[in-house]
Amino acid sequence: MESNILVKEIAKVLDEKKAVDITAIKTEEITIVSDYFIIASGTSNTHAKSLADDVEYEIKTRFGIDPEHIEGRATGWILLDYGTVLVHIFTQDNREYYNLERLWADASVVDLSDVVTED
Repeated sequence: MESNILVKEIAKVLDEKKAVDITAIKTEEITIVSDYFIIASGTSNTHAKSLADDVEYEIKTRFGIDPEHIEGRATGWILLDYGTVLVHIFTQDNREYYNLERLWADASVVDLSDVVTED
């Protein structure tokens, strides 16, 4: 599956499961780590864990794709590594603290308005 399509599908799942402030940035021109980051927040530790579980399950069910690696299930920052797409799911406090959007400010923001509903 192409990375840009995977980004939209993951964003859809996060939106369906009520993730907060879903953002995607295109990182392929500024790092070799990935082509895209998706950043989203849960309203609590439990919600963040549930979001990660739901993304993993739905992407596997719909497209047969498993994350290559998962980090941080017991923390307020969960990372799902889909190779070219890294999904960062935070609690609100941890998202504000780590502020990945500021760290990767040189990356272009992906328009998700066609898949993410307005709050």
